[in-house]
Amino acid sequence: MRITDGQATVQSNRRVIGKVVAYVVHDDRLLVFTHDDVPLEVAGVQVPAGTIEPGESPEAAVVREVLEESGVQARIVRSLGVERYDVWPTKPEIHERHFFQLELLDPEARGADVSERWSAGEEFPSSGGPPKRWTCWWTPLAYSHVLSAGFGTRLSLIDTSAHPTPSQ
Repeated sequence: MRITDGQATVQSNRRVIGKVVAYVVHDDRLLVFTHDDVPLEVAGVQVPAGTIEPGESPEAAVVREVLEESGVQARIVRSLGVERYDVWPTKPEIHERHFFQLELLDPEARGADVSERWSAGEEFPSSGGPPKRWTCWWTPLAYSHVLSAGFGTRLSLIDTSAHPTPSQ
């Protein structure tokens, strides 16, 4: 990274990768997960997120990623904007992250019980390698600041009044 006139600029050898980040909100709680086979200190607490496939819109990608990573079907409430996140030194990439707020497609479906924890994963990860497993749960929005890797950067834009919870 270079600093010029107080502005940070990224070296041209880092490619920009389109990504999506999903804030699935249900009963004032956020869908989160941890990786079962990766230490918490390495992967942290995350939300569903992933790469936009060639020819895929960010909107289609975020709905797909939520289903793939949690088994939960969701729909978009609204876009929360786009930010760039430098993942160096992990990879020589800049992630252009499209953030979305989503809600459950069917509030009675699997994963809707906010006291429940469940396992999800990928038998055949798109990145290759062995199957990946993680544990999903709903964390209160007030505790969602624990998200790792810049995933929490747009949490303040979540609008819980747009879709009242059953208690309202």
